[in-house]
Amino acid sequence: MGKGKTSWWHPYLVNLPRSYDIIATFGEFEKQALQVDDAIWAADKAISKAQFEWKETNALMEQLKLKPQLRTFKAWLWASATVSSRTMHIPWDGAGCLCPVGDLFNYSAPVEESDFENMEHRTHDLALQDISTVNEETSCILDMEQLDSDSGRLTDGRFENDVGAYYFYAKKSYRKGEQVLLSYGTYTNLELLEHYGFLLNENPNDKVFIPLEPEIYSSCSWPKESLYIHQSGKPSFALLSALRLWATPANRRRSVGHLAYSGLQLSVENEVFVMRWISNKCNSTMKSLPTTFEEDSLLLSVIDKIQNVNAPLEFANVSSVSTDEICTFRANVLKKGETDSKTLVSGKMQRSRERWKLAVEWRLGYKKILVDCISFCDEMIRVLCSQISHS
Repeated sequence: MGKGKTSWWHPYLVNLPRSYDIIATFGEFEKQALQVDDAIWAADKAISKAQFEWKETNALMEQLKLKPQLRTFKAWLWASATVSSRTMHIPWDGAGCLCPVGDLFNYSAPVEESDFENMEHRTHDLALQDISTVNEETSCILDMEQLDSDSGRLTDGRFENDVGAYYFYAKKSYRKGEQVLLSYGTYTNLELLEHYGFLLNENPNDKVFIPLEPEIYSSCSWPKESLYIHQSGKPSFALLSALRLWATPANRRRSVGHLAYSGLQLSVENEVFVMRWISNKCNSTMKSLPTTFEEDSLLLSVIDKIQNVNAPLEFANVSSVSTDEICTFRANVLKKGETDSKTLVSGKMQRSRERWKLAVEWRLGYKKILVDCISFCDEMIRVLCSQISHS
């Protein structure tokens, strides 16, 4: 960028996005709008990392005699976001490389399921059957680390050393006029927001981690990162296994441990307890957040209507908490001077609004997973209790 029009890459560089919405660009308001502690922590970490790296490289940028406007934190955020969101992996440089045209592909989440995920879905299906049938049909113990290591094969491009070029591979047949999508790995929506500045409405790799008692971790050997709720609302194989074992009296865990790790229900009563525990935990997690799923859905429709920070808005059906959030956004915009003389949307205000919208969309997706998990657990309880009543 410092070479301006003299750079051979100038036509490409001037067509890069003028701004990005990665989580490191979030202000305090957008960060708090995420609501969930883990997400706020991730934003804090990303912002602190960006600030630290900028300060560390200031001396080098001065030595390179970069123009003052290219040494600001704002310029650093733009450059680091370009690297984070657009570079391709190359084996000889951890920073990757920019690949004109190759960075035009929009992202598509991997759709292939590992053997581990297939086993999870099979286990959930079997859970609806009689407990004795389940114990007869499910009998294998899975090595989770080995299965997770297969995620590298889900990328669609790589540098081919023998021809010195970057190759992209289509994993399906595309029709003329159809958009070609690229998968560059498995990411949760929070990870997509952190590294690329967007999220997906339907992301099969998204997940939610609910608070667990310390004894749950100590009573099993599953790694913490495997204990989550799927985007579909179904508890992960490892989470169900860990909870079934934890719900078993300590003096009996050794004798049934192999069954729990194989994905087997230990008893109808044990399964009902586990499902009720998960449902209650999801409910308490939802209640700990400032807004509900329904309130966030309404808020999103209002955000799109904000074109003038001083113009009155219709707040019908919008909760008082959401109304306060809208007012805080307006005050924040006015404080930063992000409006023009007519208080219409300026570029800065529009970017702030888009980042706020991304934060609300993320927390809405988080809550949807919890809502779907509650529905799943309640249905499981209904089916299991009917088994008890008919036995």
